[in-house]
Amino acid sequence: MPILRTARVSSAGGVVHRVLDGRQQIVLVHRRSPPLWALPKGTPDSGETTEETALRETREETGLDVAIEAQLRSIRYYFVRGSTRFHKTVHFFLMRPVGGALDQHDAEFDEVVWLDLPEALALMSHATERSVVEEASARLATTPGEAVAGTGAGAEATA
Repeated sequence: MPILRTARVSSAGGVVHRVLDGRQQIVLVHRRSPPLWALPKGTPDSGETTEETALRETREETGLDVAIEAQLRSIRYYFVRGSTRFHKTVHFFLMRPVGGALDQHDAEFDEVVWLDLPEALALMSHATERSVVEEASARLATTPGEAVAGTGAGAEATA
């Protein structure tokens, strides 16, 4: 077996949340083939900060303008493409929608939807991303009806 070259890559995204009729909801992106239910995220453009990447990628993939409320955990994993083994770190942020609409998402995903938290957790394709949503849920539960980390008003959004 040949020795693989190793590379480090990163991306950033977010857990976009709102409360609708007393139920906590988050946004997931969905691709039919290959099947995927995930959080919005993507790779940085040259010169972007992690936060700028998270805001841009979330806007592109969901159609929503968002504001960062707090930093969440990062996840790490490995994958092989060709002769390179990648060590990827994905940085996540808790976000609230401040404008835009889901029907304005880019073509990378077939659909973007608001889901009640339990349904979102059941659908998500990756356990590592579920752990990020569980952290966000716990953080939101400690500040019901308030902004997280003192960054403004509660979660309003257009569907």
